[in-house]
Amino acid sequence: MTRTCTKCKNAIPDTEQLGPVAEKYPTCNKCWAEWKEYQIMVMNEMKLDMSMADHRKLLKKHEKIFVGVMSPEGEVIDYTNEDNRKPDEPQPGA
Repeated sequence: MTRTCTKCKNAIPDTEQLGPVAEKYPTCNKCWAEWKEYQIMVMNEMKLDMSMADHRKLLKKHEKIFVGVMSPEGEVIDYTNEDNRKPDEPQPGA
């Protein structure tokens, strides 16, 4: 079964081992590494405190938006639908 990265839309080789969270979306290791760097910027910019549950929830929302499985408005995106595979482009009617 071929996996496709939700962020870059490239095929993920079956031999590539993904981390447990990256596999959930699925997101390739390159894009997941980009998120790991980007999340630090999000935490610093928004002054998030990871000891607070609502701050962790907000970071998780940004994670889902970054990897392309959620829109910035909070709607879950069905990334199996080809029309939804371009998260950086505005959706019609949005």
